[in-house]
Formats: sequence, structure tokens, C-alpha cells
Amino acid sequence: MADSRRWVWWGVAFAAALFVYFLHPILTPFLVAIVLAYMFDPVVDRLEKYGFSRTWGVVTVFALFTVIFMTLLLVLVPLLAKQLLKLYQLAPLVLDWLQHTAMPWVQAKFGLSDGFWQFDKIKAAITEHVGQAGDIVGVVLSKATASSLALVGFLANLVLIPVVAFYLLRDWNILLEKIRNLLPRDSEERIVSLAKECHDVLGAFVRGQLLVMLALGVIYSAGLMLVGLELGLLIGLMAGLAAIVPYMGFIIGIGAALTAGLFQFGGDLYPMLGIVAVFMVGQALEGMVLTPLLVGDRIGLHPVAVIFAILAGGELFGFTGVLLALPVAAVIMVLVRHVQDAYKDSQVYKGDEDPQL
Repeated sequence: MADSRRWVWWGVAFAAALFVYFLHPILTPFLVAIVLAYMFDPVVDRLEKYGFSRTWGVVTVFALFTVIFMTLLLVLVPLLAKQLLKLYQLAPLVLDWLQHTAMPWVQAKFGLSDGFWQFDKIKAAITEHVGQAGDIVGVVLSKATASSLALVGFLANLVLIPVVAFYLLRDWNILLEKIRNLLPRDSEERIVSLAKECHDVLGAFVRGQLLVMLALGVIYSAGLMLVGLELGLLIGLMAGLAAIVPYMGFIIGIGAALTAGLFQFGGDLYPMLGIVAVFMVGQALEGMVLTPLLVGDRIGLHPVAVIFAILAGGELFGFTGVLLALPVAAVIMVLVRHVQDAYKDSQVYKGDEDPQL
């Protein structure tokens, strides 16, 4: 019986893997909806304690989220469009500096051959399209309308995400209870305990780490714009997104900000010190305030595991794999920890307790 049940579990896992593999092109909106439902379920539970019905709690959360999202969209999109245009125009200057200053220094320092850095073609291509940057929206729209089927599919996914998320969030507790009732009776307590551990790890990354990333993006963007960096919003948001891996946002952000500041301020000391101060303050707040407050002392994933999971998920299943990477890695980490504990309690690890001398 134990062997047959083990084979059933392996069969379920294999069927789930096949399901994801063959249907991953259409799973993205459902996965995004599941992530939204998972993130907002505690908020709806809190509203229920205040006397809201489950449905009205979900409606309230969706209304607030929509207002905040649309406000950010109306404010951020024009600012980001201007900064992207500025970055597009700055690229030839960066290539000039690389070609005439940085690369000759590297060549002289390491004795490399002449012309190994050939940036002429890249510079010509960027310069050629700078004049067309103002018509970017028209180009995108023309490409989208040229493939009307792809456009319809994209719009359908956008509409599908909130619809699926609404029903999942409304019936979240019911779905969890039904799943629990399907568990084998003699294994229910152990499976629920494992699920709780997985939930703690997922909570640290899906809720906690995303909030840390959002807070860092706001801190970096606001600080860089106060310093006067023209690309401050773009670099700050990029650093916030990269903060999913500890210290990665700091390294990428300060590198990009100092490079942009070098071209904008011409090496002026005080603005460059201001850029460094922004990232030092952000890093200090992350370590002393944001991570302890939002993530807490729950065991998270190792940075190397985060990098590997994201790259492996993207390579195997594309964008769907990226969405699945961290949840799957968190579950695997919990299972590996229990396998390790079981191994240390086994005779294989302990060996003969009464060895003969």
C-alpha cells in the first residue's frame, strides 16, 4: 500500500509537470491572477474582521488597487517616457566615451590589439534612430495592429487577469478547504505543516520582498531626483526591481547612477557624493528597517538559489517559468530541509552506534 501511494504521488507530480510544460503559453494570466489573489488575501481577511462580506471586501480591495495603479500609471508613464528618450539620446555619448577614452586606456594597460572595441556600427545605428524617437508610440501601434491576432490575445490576457483574480480571491478560503479535504487523512497534518512552512517562505518573498523592492524603488528614485539626476526615476525603479536579489539592486543602481552622473555633471564632486549617499541610505534602510519589518526573521531563499531559479525557470518555460521560479524553489527548499533532517536521523548518516573495537 505504501509503495502504491508513493507511485500515486509521483504520478500526480509528473502530470502537473506535463500540464505546465504543454500549457505554459496560456498560463501566464492565471499565474499572475494567483499571485494577486495570494498577495491580497490577508487584506480581504482583515476587512472581513471589520464586518465586510467576502465579496464586498474583494470589491473594495480591487477598487483601491485600481485607483492606485491608474494614478501611478498616469504619473509615471510620461516621466519614464521622457527619461527613456533621454537615455536613448545619451547612448551615442556613452559609446564615444567608451571608444575614445575607456577602451584606449584598457588597450594600453593590457596590451590589446588596435580596434578591438569597434563601436562605430553600434553608434551609427543608435544615432540613426534618435531622430525617430518621437514616433516610438506610432511605431509600436503600427507593429501591434499589423499582428491583430497577437494584439487581441494580449488585450484578452489583460482583461482575463482581474476577472480570474477576483473569483480566486473571493473563493480563496473555500478552495483551500476543498484541497485540504482531498488530502489523505493519515497524512493531512504533515502535509498541512509542510504547506505552512512553504507559505512562510513564499510570504517572505512574494509579499515581503516585493514590498521591500517597491520601497527601495521609491527611495532610490526620490533621492536621485532630489540630487538632480535626469535619469533618476528610471535608474531608481531599475535598482528596486533588481533588489529581488540581495545587494544586486545596490550594485546595479549605484553603477548606473554614477555613470549617468558622470556624463550629466561632468565629474562634479558634490552631485556624485549625493548619488553615493542616496544608495548608502537606501542600503542602510533596507538592512535595518525594511527587511526586518516587512520580511522578518522568516527563512528566505539564498541569493544564489534566487538567481538560479529565475534563470532556470526562464530557460525552461519562458516568462511563465520566471513567475513560477521562486514559488517552486521555495517549496523545494522546504522539502529539501525535511529530507536533510530525515537523513540525519537515519542509520545511513549515524552509522553503527555501537562499533566493535
